[in-house]
Formats: sequence, structure tokens, C-alpha cells
Amino acid sequence: MIKIVPPKPFFYKEGEKAVLLLHSFTSNTIDMKKLGKYLQKNNYSCYAPLYSGHGLTAEDLLTYRPSDWWQDVLNGYQLLKDEGYEKIAVIGISLGGVFALKVGQELEVNGIVTMSVPIHREALFLQKRVFHYAKGYKQLEGKNEEQINLELKRLQNMSIGSLVEFQQLIEITMDKLALLTSPIRILYGELDDPLYKESAEVIFQSSATNQKTMKGYPNSKHLMTLSTDNNDVNKDILTFLNDLTW
Repeated sequence: MIKIVPPKPFFYKEGEKAVLLLHSFTSNTIDMKKLGKYLQKNNYSCYAPLYSGHGLTAEDLLTYRPSDWWQDVLNGYQLLKDEGYEKIAVIGISLGGVFALKVGQELEVNGIVTMSVPIHREALFLQKRVFHYAKGYKQLEGKNEEQINLELKRLQNMSIGSLVEFQQLIEITMDKLALLTSPIRILYGELDDPLYKESAEVIFQSSATNQKTMKGYPNSKHLMTLSTDNNDVNKDILTFLNDLTW
């Protein structure tokens, strides 16, 4: 059996302007490493928290709830404040994008970037994501197919209460889009599920700020920061950050 080394949060310190980087559901901080290093080279300090249970087994992941993950985001924001950063922007992808919107609704930020954000997702769809993640993780561990199938069957009996809470979190956050008054950049991949383009349009129309832009990337699927468009994505995000009032 192969022991998988769990991923970690990262903190790239550089300039006085700070960026909170928020990864996606069932993924980890690797979503944000290329972007973080790019922004660091351009004089931005970047911190990416790792949500509880992420990077571990699916069984461990399901023992945590979105309220735990949201607390990880709040702790990340507070860490930047405690380090002396007074000006903070937030960037998130997928679940991280939902959290970025929530940060913008509840905390003081200079700007918001969202990527691949859903305006709704059913708990059963999220459960499929967990099963897909579980299968890949178990394969990486070196388990045989019979063992994997047995463990996936057991996984089906675990409570999906956390995923129902996740579905509700998305709905509540989308109901409060009118609270967004900070500048916002809304990005989506043209090769992703059409839901994400529709979601981008809803977020664009519903945000209260008059400093908002939306863009699709022709060669991007869901994880835009790791797509073949990632250089363009990074440059556009840097331009947005540089244009903010800090």
C-alpha cells in the first residue's frame, strides 16, 4: 500500500498587498500553486488554506462539513490580518469561488475573482464527485479493484449530510449576491458544463458593484488555473488586481 502525503496550505510572502486563494471541492491547494507563484513574482503575498478533510480519503472528507471549510477560510483571512496585511483580495475556484463570494458579502476585501462557480448543485451530484475522488485516491494507494469496489459500497452508506449542507451553502450565497459591492472579475471555462457560463451571467447581473467584468476562456474546463489557458487566466487576474484601489 502506498502512503499518500497529504497536501498543505501555502504562504508566499512578497509585497504589502495580500491575496487569499481558495481551492475547489475534493481538490487541494495545488489548484492555486501556479497562480500563487505567478502573483508572488508580481509583488503580491498569497495565502492558500487547505479545507479540513481535503487531501485525505473520501471517508475522512465526509466527516467534515462546509461550516468547517468556511472556518478554514475565515482563519486564512485572519492569518493575513494578523501578519499585518491591511488590504486583501480574494480569489476562488468552484467551491472556493462560492467562498470568495461569501467573503465579499461578509468581510472587507479590495476585490474578488471567481472561477467556475456554480449557482446551484444538487447533493447527489456532489456525492458523485466524492465517489470519483474516492476511486482515484484508492487507486493511488495501490488497492486492487475488488477492494476498491468493496470500499466504495461502504462509502455509499455514509451520511451525505455535509453535501446537503454544501448545496444549501451555495443557494444561500447566491441569494445574497446583491451584497457584493467590491470590484469583481467573473471567469469561466468554455469547455466546462454550460451551467458555469449561466452561473457567471447570474453573478454578473446580480452583483451590486458597478466594477464588474466577466470572461470565458476557450480552452478551459473546470480547473481553469491548471488548464492550457492558465497563462491568460493568470495575466487577466494580475491586470484586475493591479487596477484595484489598494
